[in-house]
Amino acid sequence: QVQVVESGGGLVQAGGSLRLSCAASGRTFRNYGMGWFRQAPGKEREFVAAINWSGGSTDYADSGKGRFTISRDNAKKTIYLQMNSLKPEDTAVYYCAASLVAGTASNLSEYDYWGQGTQVTVSS
Repeated sequence: QVQVVESGGGLVQAGGSLRLSCAASGRTFRNYGMGWFRQAPGKEREFVAAINWSGGSTDYADSGKGRFTISRDNAKKTIYLQMNSLKPEDTAVYYCAASLVAGTASNLSEYDYWGQGTQVTVSS
């Protein structure tokens, strides 16, 4: 079993940057694919980015391509989401999730463990 805890959210002006972190517990962390999702008020939770077990493969939603970078450090059992050129429409609660699918999964249903989320607010 894996527990994940997000951190790094906050308030930032449009055009700014934030780096989210997700610390995981569990001896088998390196076996899990990991992902970031977000949910804005009144909207469904949506895929942001995913990374496979080794970090050698990543996938991004179109909304974040060229601006967001997902990475992982298996020794630290942590994944990151570097977000640059932030826009007001990026405002949401960002969730980290772990998947027993070791590859890059983009569907919510493929994720088995979820964090509580961290708020990201981008002001215009």
